[in-house]
Amino acid sequence: MASPAQHFPDRPQFSDFMKPCRFEGEVQNLEVHGDLPIDIDGTFYRVMPDPQLPPFIDNDPWFNGDGNVSTFRIKDGSVAFQQKYVRTEKFVCEREARRAHIERASHFQSGKYRNKFTDAVEFTIRSTANTNVVSFNGQLSALKEDSPPYAMNPEPLETKGLYTFDGQLPSVTFTAHSKTNPMTGEWVCFGYEAKGDGSPDICYYTISSDGKFTQTVWLVLFPVIPQLCDLERLKQGGEHWQWSPETPFCIGVIPRYGAKSSEVKSVFDLGLSDKNVFYWWPDAQGNSPEPSKILSQLTRLTLGPNAEEGHLSEPEVLHDGNSEFYRIDDRFSGRKYSHSYLDLMDASLGTDFAAIGPDMGGGYPPYNSLVHHDESTGNTEVYFPGRTHFVQEPVFIPRAGSTEEGDGYLMALVNNYHSLSSELRLLDCRDFTKARAIIMLPLRLRAGLHGNWVDNN
Repeated sequence: MASPAQHFPDRPQFSDFMKPCRFEGEVQNLEVHGDLPIDIDGTFYRVMPDPQLPPFIDNDPWFNGDGNVSTFRIKDGSVAFQQKYVRTEKFVCEREARRAHIERASHFQSGKYRNKFTDAVEFTIRSTANTNVVSFNGQLSALKEDSPPYAMNPEPLETKGLYTFDGQLPSVTFTAHSKTNPMTGEWVCFGYEAKGDGSPDICYYTISSDGKFTQTVWLVLFPVIPQLCDLERLKQGGEHWQWSPETPFCIGVIPRYGAKSSEVKSVFDLGLSDKNVFYWWPDAQGNSPEPSKILSQLTRLTLGPNAEEGHLSEPEVLHDGNSEFYRIDDRFSGRKYSHSYLDLMDASLGTDFAAIGPDMGGGYPPYNSLVHHDESTGNTEVYFPGRTHFVQEPVFIPRAGSTEEGDGYLMALVNNYHSLSSELRLLDCRDFTKARAIIMLPLRLRAGLHGNWVDNN
């Protein structure tokens, strides 16, 4: 029997800046350049796919790594950093095998992305918990679309185990892209493939701040994109998703608890593209677009009270740049808002691609600037972090004592390809075009997916 690989594949998604970090630990009193406002008191939580072991599938996608949660605790102008893996069933099984049975470690590694039929052993829950981390009801939930949440203590970052809300969870899956109702404090969630891989079922629910399931959502909107899962394809060792260009994009509008969709105008803002943005999952013929040709834009769809079934109105482009990772002031979630924040790729800003190209690694979408867009005025502001830097998803931090929408700060992790290290940048939204503070990390963090700010105020 051959020994498992002891190094990561020579692939862009495992090389240079994308080389797995695999760090657990803490760093107190991070170096701060500039002015970190004394009124900021809270924690920025984010998670990144970060494989603890080399995959036995050579071309494994970068987002199939184990969930590694980072925290940045800010208080009195000081920043403390902590990072720890989510102890999923998969993570624990593989770590134990590596330590105790190194020659058999490969038998404990999972296979293709979200395809249990390619695993060497059967996992009860094969989730990596690597897509989002949300604070709710006094604990963290590490999330991935294919399983229930993994509960963690916010301090220290210890995994408590799977969280099914005391047995109330009716679905085998739970979204990593939930919303919180700022008016009621409820968590608005759903699970697709709710009855298992390839099932067409969507289960949705609202959860009160004490962890009880509630029934207060009036209208639910579900975008349904032409990425299809087929159980037979999975059984044959195929990919979980396949692009289906002949399948129309649609939005399901579901009234609940006495509400009538015919009486409500819904405004739905999202990123839209006319191409397959998940190009690593091609169509049935193996066709996928060239990544450089893909344009994703912040777009608004309006569903009128008398909307015709099967017909979507023409989308309105709110910002015409190539963008992703859209955020707002979360206090206005589900309500009319004006201020949006996003990652932008604009080659004209001056990124030195020749210099950073050899160090970038690959597999993830690169963005070189942050944008603040005010829909009420049409004004757009851009922050460019430098010629050798890319940005990750931002979070909005409200200014202490202010209830005005958009009055606060924007924070984002930034990749510094010149020093092969990571920085946390803080922008004051009153002066968006320059960083108010740059917080230096003494290490490099891999590209992450999503995160959230939790305010102690």
